[in-house]
Amino acid sequence: MQKETIYLASDHAGCELKAAVFAHLVAAGYQIVDLGPDQGESVDYPDYGVKLAMALKDNTAARGIAICGSGIGISIAVNRFSWVRAALVSTVEAASLSRQHNDANVLALGERLIDWALALKCVEAFLGTAFEGGRHQWRVDKLTGIGNDHLELE
Repeated sequence: MQKETIYLASDHAGCELKAAVFAHLVAAGYQIVDLGPDQGESVDYPDYGVKLAMALKDNTAARGIAICGSGIGISIAVNRFSWVRAALVSTVEAASLSRQHNDANVLALGERLIDWALALKCVEAFLGTAFEGGRHQWRVDKLTGIGNDHLELE
């Protein structure tokens, strides 16, 4: 049985880790869509954050993995869109909690800041953890509403 679709995007500083994540996920049976770039090509992380966000817009069941040198820039870019909840993580626990409590649909990693074996464990935790719902659902709904005029805080 085919597993869910995972979209990968990076900038030039995240290409090598993206390739390792790609190979790891293909071996695990996931359907992978690599949004680029190719190695050696210097690019701007905002462009690839937008590509990832737009890929997720019409495929709400899919998830994404965003990688740049630090993970910071691409996570900021992809989080500009209300349907994206990207979490920049550097521990397995944070990767799990991003799904369990925040229903994150994008995992962000920094190629220059995380050991690659740990990065792959974070990917596994992110993809293997379900959203808990319950008391967390209202908070996730608030995240989606931030920036809209109708958001009411309690």
